Amino acid sequence: QVQLVESGGGLVQAGGSLRLSCAASGSIFSIMFMGWHRQAPGKQRELVAGILAGGRINYAESAKGRFTISRDNAKNTVYLQMNNLKPEDTAVYYCRVVASSTGYWGQGTQVTVSS
Repeated sequence: QVQLVESGGGLVQAGGSLRLSCAASGSIFSIMFMGWHRQAPGKQRELVAGILAGGRINYAESAKGRFTISRDNAKNTVYLQMNNLKPEDTAVYYCRVVASSTGYWGQGTQVTVSS
């Protein structure tokens, strides 16, 4: 019953910026986690950034200092501001929400960074 719709991906040059958005709809209670994962071809899906229950934020080491995650509770939307993008950031980015011990995935949005 929960749907996650992502937007904001695209093609940018190295050093550029993108802002990803993930809007959640449906009945959402007791959110334990909201965040972003990414998966490059042939690679395992990995956590990029997440907001845990209580507001604690975690970042992948590669994202620290460049990416910022935030959430707008009124809009039920989580964002990922990505600055100083690098070619190695190229991947499909997936929104992830865990609520009441049930996990949900967004459809994924492609981020491509050219050198």
